[in-house]
Amino acid sequence: MKVVVIGTGFGKHAAAPVFESLGLDVDVITPRDDVAVKAAIASDVDLVSVHSPPFMHVEHVNAAIDHGHAVLCDKPFGRNAAEAESMRERAQRAGVLNFLNFEFRFNESWSKLKQLADDGTIGRPIHLNWTFYGSGLRGRRYGWINDLELGGGWIGAYGSHLIDFTRWLFNSEVADCGGVTRIDGSPPEATAEDAYSAWFTMANGCTAAHDTGFAGAVPLAPRATLLGTDGSLELTADTKLVVHRPGAEPQIFEFPPAPRRSSPPALSSFLGEVVDAVRTGTQITPSFDDGVAVAHAMDRLRAKS
Repeated sequence: MKVVVIGTGFGKHAAAPVFESLGLDVDVITPRDDVAVKAAIASDVDLVSVHSPPFMHVEHVNAAIDHGHAVLCDKPFGRNAAEAESMRERAQRAGVLNFLNFEFRFNESWSKLKQLADDGTIGRPIHLNWTFYGSGLRGRRYGWINDLELGGGWIGAYGSHLIDFTRWLFNSEVADCGGVTRIDGSPPEATAEDAYSAWFTMANGCTAAHDTGFAGAVPLAPRATLLGTDGSLELTADTKLVVHRPGAEPQIFEFPPAPRRSSPPALSSFLGEVVDAVRTGTQITPSFDDGVAVAHAMDRLRAKS
């Protein structure tokens, strides 16, 4: 089985090693070399894995679809909902398998939080509060991530994951949202946010709040709290999940921290499922449908922030 990986950042250093570990023949192509990209996509491959910047997604995803290849696209899914919808519709017309790289669903602690929410451990889930502050964009040289027109910004880079997780957790779509955006530590010419604080109401009545940024002076451990009718869940640093219920001792689940010098385990789990799906011809989630739903929520958030 052969995969073409388009991207020399996350694609080359995270996705490609996972595909290789799964026994695939991997060809990594820089998205800036149009000739090489076209030749690779036109070749006899089983999967095209698109990890180019968002402003290149339409070109690369559509080319893969037009050649009849199964295609995986990284998030955010294009620059806006219109681009996301166009790619999904093209994939549907062509009948090709499509996958969206919301691999954080497969983070062991996030998956456990979802399981406990679904099985009624805290009653009916009501509200999610999520905070995460990092420093990875602080002092970084200006690039597409800082350019709103090119699909940059923290809403797309990280918010897309949180919005997808929120809708997946609550089994419901975003009905409305709003908030504020900030530029905390990006270059002064930046046009895209590196931080945002947002509220969400879901179609089923649940609510959520995200407060996050990636250009702070120092990184802080992420924290998530899920409130339910009969208890709450508290996740700290993605490594400690505590169940709180009235009259009961806290129940604690612990998880190993993500390795620093290898691909995230969540990505390995998700790409393993993608490879199995391609081999069996099975459509799985997260798919382009999820990418479109998140793109609409992000468009609304940007418009109302």
